[in-house]
Amino acid sequence: MCSDRIAEVVARELAADPAVEERVAECVLAALTAVDGDSAATDSGDTGVFLRSITVQGFRGVGPAATLRLNPGPGLTLVVGRNGSGKSSFAEAAEFALTGGNRRWDGRSTAWREGWRNLHEPDTARIDVELLTEGAEPRISVATHWDESAELADAQWTERRGSEPATSVDPRGRRQRLDLYRPFLSYSELGALVDGKPSDLFDALHRLLGLDELAAATEQIRLRKLELERAVRDSRQSHADLLVELAEADDERAHGVADLLRSPDPDLDAVAGAVAGSVLGLDGPEGLRAILRLTVPDSAQVAATADRLAEAARNVARHATADTDADLRVLALLTRAREHVTASGSCPCPVCGRDELDADWITAADAEIAYRTDELAALQAATAEFDDALVAARKLLTERPIELGSATAVADRSAATIETTARQTNDVAGTTDSYSASDSLRKGREFVGQLWSEWAALATADFDDRLPDRLRTLHAELAMELTALQRDTRTELDRLDTVWSPLVPRILAWLDPARAVADHASELRVVKKAADWLKSATATIREERMRPLETTARWVWSTLRQQSNVELGAIRLQGSAGTARRVLLDVTVDEVDGAALGVMSQGELHALGLSLFLPRATVAHSPFRFVMIDDPVQAMDPAKVDGLARVLAEVAASRQVVVFTHDERLAEAVRRMQLDATVLEVQRRERSIVEVRVTGDPVRRYLDDARSLLRTPQLPPAIADELVATCCRSAIEAAGLAKARQELLAAGLEHGEVERRVRNAHTTRAMITLAIMGVGARVDDLNKHLSAVGGRWLVGVLRDATAGAHVPIDRPMRELISDTERFITWLRAHEPNAVRT
Repeated sequence: MCSDRIAEVVARELAADPAVEERVAECVLAALTAVDGDSAATDSGDTGVFLRSITVQGFRGVGPAATLRLNPGPGLTLVVGRNGSGKSSFAEAAEFALTGGNRRWDGRSTAWREGWRNLHEPDTARIDVELLTEGAEPRISVATHWDESAELADAQWTERRGSEPATSVDPRGRRQRLDLYRPFLSYSELGALVDGKPSDLFDALHRLLGLDELAAATEQIRLRKLELERAVRDSRQSHADLLVELAEADDERAHGVADLLRSPDPDLDAVAGAVAGSVLGLDGPEGLRAILRLTVPDSAQVAATADRLAEAARNVARHATADTDADLRVLALLTRAREHVTASGSCPCPVCGRDELDADWITAADAEIAYRTDELAALQAATAEFDDALVAARKLLTERPIELGSATAVADRSAATIETTARQTNDVAGTTDSYSASDSLRKGREFVGQLWSEWAALATADFDDRLPDRLRTLHAELAMELTALQRDTRTELDRLDTVWSPLVPRILAWLDPARAVADHASELRVVKKAADWLKSATATIREERMRPLETTARWVWSTLRQQSNVELGAIRLQGSAGTARRVLLDVTVDEVDGAALGVMSQGELHALGLSLFLPRATVAHSPFRFVMIDDPVQAMDPAKVDGLARVLAEVAASRQVVVFTHDERLAEAVRRMQLDATVLEVQRRERSIVEVRVTGDPVRRYLDDARSLLRTPQLPPAIADELVATCCRSAIEAAGLAKARQELLAAGLEHGEVERRVRNAHTTRAMITLAIMGVGARVDDLNKHLSAVGGRWLVGVLRDATAGAHVPIDRPMRELISDTERFITWLRAHEPNAVRT
């Protein structure tokens, strides 16, 4: 189950739960989608990683370059050597090269990090780790090197795949997966797994089980729920505080908003409308300030304009006649008659025919023409002045300002005048009438607006003799009423500044969050249900995913404990992100709960640590097929060492297990129980020269056993020959098995397929065929192939070793042992041209 993506698991759980609402399911999946990006890092990169070799130079206890060669496939390798031999330097070097750090040094004094350069090879420090992985380029070389005099943190990393050129790399790119599956275990970490920080093991197992995404989604939903709940609490508290302030305020607007807020479910739009009307409307501060900005023409200017208009009207009246048009026609007629006489001389009147138009007539006509022309000019000048005066007067008559509201007529001017007079009287007396200041202002504004409308209406009124007086009287009344209105307005503004205005931002500060709370009410309900569902689902999924690891851990402990009276029961993860996190170990002593960890010996604690480490490092979906354990035997009694040997051998059936130890008991237990293992001995000579030699691999053990059988006189010759041949055959099979795994993995086959092929090689010849000819080769073709690539002697050795285990052969056993050893040497060195897949 651990290999399933957590989002897919949760989606299946949601689909299977009929009680989950669609919006709740969407909320859960959306949270998982938001945190799903980081999971891709643990699903990418190399897989099926085995160690091929570790070469160290000038690092820790290794001076000149030394190489620890390992079989890159499942199997147990013990690296033994006395303290100070340099064996742990290989383990530390491998961890540092692959991860960029070392857990053994974490938390230690700086001396542990400062002494990393070897004293005898201080100028050259280098680590080379050879890996074998699955894929098209299975061979990977990771090199870590330092410039001369560089510090530990100044290391440089390069990586080479197959025959490609080496490229610079950052070990942090690989460290995430190495920390997750953690194939390295040092002695200092063994105890820390049990008695270290409780949260460390919890976090490691939590990540390993693929629950980090689930925890992150849970945390995301939890934080959103807390955010929404906090907003509700804050809004309720602000609502209560605001209601108290509004109720205590001496303002009818505050009381109106308070009435709205007393509702169990306040109408927020109504509250907003009340505030907006009081702030932006005519009664609000801005409306009142607009009234203070209103002006009317100066009284002197109005008086001068009215006087001018009256004088111009009188001048027009003075020069006007009963029929001005008739006067103009007479003037025109006289003028043309004069022009006729001037052109024709004295003559009878062309109009009446009786009077003579002579010199006397001309004199009289000239006088009349002059008089009439002067009168007409005076009338025209008076009319022009009148028109100009009327335009000037009308320019003073502006439209009614919008600040005074709509131009609705006041029904009763006299009543309004009485109200205004009463208001002014009350202002002087310092008393209050039956209506509020706002009502008084509203009526005063309406009255001034009506006056202003009448004042503006004069601009379109026909002129009569009363117009100048109306200009004066309306202006005086308007100016007086506007002054009174502005005085009252200032008083109201002062009151607002001390009572209402400070409340407006408080109301608005509550209103926006209150709207958000209302808008998110349905989301809060969904988030609460999603949080509850995820909490329950997390416990179920965590338990299911923990069960296989718990089973493995209990098996490891039961095998390791060997005569211990401590029982390991359930292993549970308790807590979550944001809370106390720990791994609960159900351990008992003599069936008594609770006191186990306090009375367990150091060896038992280390065994328990291994029980927690191995399941994590060997989960099926781990990309690393190796585990490297440094000094696990210390403090263990002999019985537990035997149990450790059995556990390591069992794990080595599917994993490459490399154990570093200076305690000979583990190697002795492996030999005594005849467990397959390769034993490498590390020796350190003067000037930090480190040597590695094979002392106990299965092939060597079988050959040594064969020689021991020859030196056993108590055995009958026939039986001895059969047993020696059996050992030779087993040695060839062991060498063939190692060769087959190495070559098939190097060819890119998956580990599961390699193991299937190996299991299907039921005979010695089948195993050798698989090792040197590859998948698909026929066992019948093996002899021909051996003769072609190595010589006929190979055929004879293989024939005698396999046959001699059942029937007598015509070959001295000492010679068979020697030829078998030669055969194995050839097999290990042989490089097949191609492994057919």
